[in-house]
Amino acid sequence: QVQLVESGGGLVQAGGSLRISCKGSGAVFPTLGFFRQTPGKRRELVATITTSGRTQYADSLKDRFAISRDQAEITVHLQMNNLTVDDTGVYVCYGRRIRGEEFWGQGTQVTVSP
Repeated sequence: QVQLVESGGGLVQAGGSLRISCKGSGAVFPTLGFFRQTPGKRRELVATITTSGRTQYADSLKDRFAISRDQAEITVHLQMNNLTVDDTGVYVCYGRRIRGEEFWGQGTQVTVSP
């Protein structure tokens, strides 16, 4: 069974940091990453990373967020710094297999308080 399971969400004050992770199982994912669903907005890309280490970030986030992956564990991590209330939302893990099939996690809630 193919699964992507997020962990590490929670409540943090504005200006703080949070690290979320996603562990994949049941498949190989050349691309892993996170999207987010924030109130009143469409789901948007946060960041992705390939097995070769190539990263892609949303332009508005690349100065505060950093994505990394543990190849052996099929795990991706997202370090989020200097969080603002606008970062509040559900962060959803994304995985794409070599033939393009896409998978999604259930999501983890990140809430940033003023």
